[in-house]
Amino acid sequence: MSPAPVSLRSAFLYWLKLGFISFGGPAGQIAMMHSELVEKRRWISEQRFLHALNYCMLLPGPEATQLAVYIGWLMHKTRGGIIAGTLFILPSLLIMMALSWIYLAYGSLPLIASILYGIKPAVVAIVLAAAWRVGRRTLRNGALAGIALLAFVAITLLQLPFPAIVAAAALAGWLGGRWRPTWFQLASARAAGPQHYGPALIDDATPTPPHARFSARRLLRTGLAGLLLAGAVWLLLAALFGWRAPLAQMGWFFGKAALLTFGGAYAVLPYVYQGGVETFHWLTPAQMMDGLALGETTPGPLIMIVAFVGFVGGWTHAVCGPWLAAGGLAGAAVAAWFTFLPSFIFILAGGPLVEATRGNIRMTAPLTAISAAVVGVILSLAVFFGQHVFRPDGRWDGPAIAISALACLALVRFKMDTIVLLATCAIAGVVLSYPG
Repeated sequence: MSPAPVSLRSAFLYWLKLGFISFGGPAGQIAMMHSELVEKRRWISEQRFLHALNYCMLLPGPEATQLAVYIGWLMHKTRGGIIAGTLFILPSLLIMMALSWIYLAYGSLPLIASILYGIKPAVVAIVLAAAWRVGRRTLRNGALAGIALLAFVAITLLQLPFPAIVAAAALAGWLGGRWRPTWFQLASARAAGPQHYGPALIDDATPTPPHARFSARRLLRTGLAGLLLAGAVWLLLAALFGWRAPLAQMGWFFGKAALLTFGGAYAVLPYVYQGGVETFHWLTPAQMMDGLALGETTPGPLIMIVAFVGFVGGWTHAVCGPWLAAGGLAGAAVAAWFTFLPSFIFILAGGPLVEATRGNIRMTAPLTAISAAVVGVILSLAVFFGQHVFRPDGRWDGPAIAISALACLALVRFKMDTIVLLATCAIAGVVLSYPG
């Protein structure tokens, strides 16, 4: 017996709930959706879920957000996709705005500084643990390990731009997928086969619904609508504030960054750092570290750190004059809009094409190579953050190193929950550094 159709109201309530509880990064968020939608509610079968996930992993942008948009769109057309994606990211955006305001208004207080002292070494451990997880899943042979090593050298020692590394890895995967396809298959595609949990509303053999069937006209119309939305908002910012003003620069920069986030937030953070800290000077290196620490404590996609970068940039550059908080809110909103809009466009425009190509795994080879390169990029990010956390004034900080080492052990060996880890490290930071 097939499950009963799901009302838009029920879907709305589920996506809203997920937006508030989606801690644990993309892996945790995808696991939550799988547990709830595939195993318990049976809204979608595992094969259809994995097919959607593989497509989202091929795209730039936060894959968990895109997966939510995809499932929402498949079930309830365009409005379902917009509702799912918006509710998935909105709680995270609002929480990040509130934390950014507290940070800028009260971050100099000893208690806040002590909490951050404990959280920042934990962030280094989280980044290292992410490299470990991605590496174990991705680096299945010498060729992929070599790509990871080359990426680490390219970004750490040669300081090549991140887009060039992504492009080179994609080319290597494209070529390797034709010469040595078995080296570049996704782990999910090589698995022994998906589990079966009973009939699903959208099952393996369920015909593609009419709205999800490919149409070149619909693809063009949806793509143009997304481009017009992005262009109209940017032109409005340029007209109101000037095209060289911080808000217009943020729109242009984060729009480009959204197209480079292959492999998740950790992979694109070096690019965001280069632009936000070194090029536009929206925030300092220390503030960037603090922002990542705050981002790890909130639900939703980790790439929401862009809202922190936008908030700090809007506040420090006084984009709304003396109303500093308003400037911060404007900066965060602009950063989030241009970062997440492409994800909606990719799914709503490209979803029907994906539904028409189920079963084709050759398109995954470039992703596998990019994922291998991402391991090297993530390691370089850990090295960069470690330099700022472990040697903030040129001298080694023993307690910070100890916190990070213990946090690595807790994450990798004992699989400690991220939020529990951050809370524990925050307490340790207060104990070790709070004055008096």
